[in-house]
Amino acid sequence: MKLIYIITIILALTTILITLAFWLPQTTPDMEKLSPYECGFDPTGSARLPFSLRFFLIAILFLLFDLEIALLMPTPWAMNSTNPTLTLMWATIFISLLTLGLIYEWTQGGLEWAE
Repeated sequence: MKLIYIITIILALTTILITLAFWLPQTTPDMEKLSPYECGFDPTGSARLPFSLRFFLIAILFLLFDLEIALLMPTPWAMNSTNPTLTLMWATIFISLLTLGLIYEWTQGGLEWAE
């Protein structure tokens, strides 16, 4: 019975907050607000230039190797193994797989900025 009560309160609060966030802001867009800002000059071109996907690739690779550290740090405690060589073996396999992925990405030219 408590679980149903808690879920009802959570759903009610969520609905109220979403409704307030949707209806409270007074958005009245006009041409001045929608125009791109270029240091006081009239815009010379489109402000919606295509963005290189290579920036996203580098960001994803950074996150991947950043998460590698986050996953490797608690490995000895997570394994609960009395044999440290087993933990070392799994960590080595994990790092080797990530290194092979990096080498593959490098040889395919995914890390080159110039096309």
